Amino acid sequence: MKKLILALVIIFYFGTVKAQKVYLTKYKSEADKKIYVTKYKSEANLLVYETKYKSEAKPYSGIWYWSKYKSESDWRIYFTDYKSEADLIVYFTKYKSEAGTN
Repeated sequence: MKKLILALVIIFYFGTVKAQKVYLTKYKSEADKKIYVTKYKSEANLLVYETKYKSEAKPYSGIWYWSKYKSESDWRIYFTDYKSEADLIVYFTKYKSEAGTN
């Protein structure tokens, strides 16, 4: 019984930690990361692919799942118009295989 509980805890822990779920906030002060979106792949720190499935998203992989709820997100992000203000410069890609650090 102890082994079953331990296995479930491990599966639950790694299943929830792995997902890179992001929530878009309206307020800069509420954000964990300020994001600037660039038109050029070469300028980006991170190439991001947006997925519809939580299970595909992984931390710092560049595969993001948009959360509807602030409480279930790993990152609360705010999009800024100024590159100098950003913590992270991203480029949104259409291809999952391109996702990741640049």
